Amino acid sequence: MITPIDSVYYSISSTKKFRTFAPKMEQYFIIDFDSTFTQVEALDELARISLKNHPNREDIYKQIEDLTNASMEGRLSFTQSLENRVKLLEANRDHLKQLITHLKKKVSTSFSRNIIFFKNHQDEVLIVSGGFKEFITPVVTEYHIKKENIYANTFVFDEDGKIIGYDRENPLSQEGGKVKLLKELQLPGDIYGIGDGYSDFQLKESGMIKKFFAFTENIERKSVAEKADHITPSFDEFLYLNKLPRAISYPKNRIKCLIVGDVDDDALAQMKKEGYNLRHRESIEEKYLEEAGVLFCDEANQPTPDQVQNAGRLKVIGIFGKCNRKLADAATESGIIIFDDPKHNPHNNDFIPRRVMAFMNEGKTHTSCNFPDLQPPRVSNAHRLIHIHKNIPGILAKINEVFARHNINIVGEFLVTNALIGYVITDVNTGYDPQVLNELKAIEHTIKFRLLY
Repeated sequence: MITPIDSVYYSISSTKKFRTFAPKMEQYFIIDFDSTFTQVEALDELARISLKNHPNREDIYKQIEDLTNASMEGRLSFTQSLENRVKLLEANRDHLKQLITHLKKKVSTSFSRNIIFFKNHQDEVLIVSGGFKEFITPVVTEYHIKKENIYANTFVFDEDGKIIGYDRENPLSQEGGKVKLLKELQLPGDIYGIGDGYSDFQLKESGMIKKFFAFTENIERKSVAEKADHITPSFDEFLYLNKLPRAISYPKNRIKCLIVGDVDDDALAQMKKEGYNLRHRESIEEKYLEEAGVLFCDEANQPTPDQVQNAGRLKVIGIFGKCNRKLADAATESGIIIFDDPKHNPHNNDFIPRRVMAFMNEGKTHTSCNFPDLQPPRVSNAHRLIHIHKNIPGILAKINEVFARHNINIVGEFLVTNALIGYVITDVNTGYDPQVLNELKAIEHTIKFRLLY
């Protein structure tokens, strides 16, 4: 258990600084805000709000975006970029209120689903940004991040509430500001940095942090990514690599989704947004099918029963059309669920991806053409285990025997069957020996076993 920090007081808008630390901590997580914690660059979005009635708004938007990118890619000093962007804003406090409402809807997907991590690591997570506290604090504090752990710039306003500048004494308004800040903080223990820009990489370059993770869920800056210790397409990936608690057991970016045939672009956009690794092929090729966790195909390009039986990683098939019966039987025997769309309504292109994601995220089998129907409620603070087995009496008793032997409390349990398989979802309390999972996999007549979250 990481020893929590009692308090950190740091006034970066003043030359006077105060710090009080508890006993040495093991690790800290330094997280950027723009294009990392949120999907967007906040100053760019503020400009779109404040300048929406300006006759030259499109030209100014472009100038601000170019200044942002030049700074993030290391082609322009952060100080020059920030100064020029703030001059172009023409924003006030009312515009900031609109921006905050907008940003709360733009938190990066993988951050929003891991709110429990932030709740459990409040003392170790620091937001360090070249953005501004006025819009950062209202957004990140909803994720249990402490105000005293938010380090960012501050605006200067005139008497009418218009932004006329920013605090230039703040180290984060200066070139290399994040490095200057961390030198002042002198955090004990290992420090891990997560961000998308050059200023985040500078922390690694200066030796201030142990590892730098280039966050690419929203934007990938090649000049930054190529220098990173790791490229992390999602926050799930960062937590997975560092063996930290997370909302899903296995990052979506590590799951290959094979697309074959005529599959609607809107459906694929949903899977890409969810974080899946998409791979397109003109026809079913066994070497690609064997690597896939998800298959999307049209009615004319369904895999053969033999191909499905050899696809050991495949968990779900989404067919944009009607599934053939032989494929359904073979997939069922292999523990692979199928969602099809016999009517294939072109105005309902989210039907298959919604069903696939509900299965992958929560284990729901509703509307499947080959699995028994189950729609379990999501349970908080528990692990969800999926056990698929041949429909033979006594399997549920053997599953529960494993839990009983290890004194594991069952929060909820659901069993449904059809002629071929039994499908069990068990929600259990956290904190058990990983050996339990191996014992569940080893139960006779098990077809597939999966730790969902």
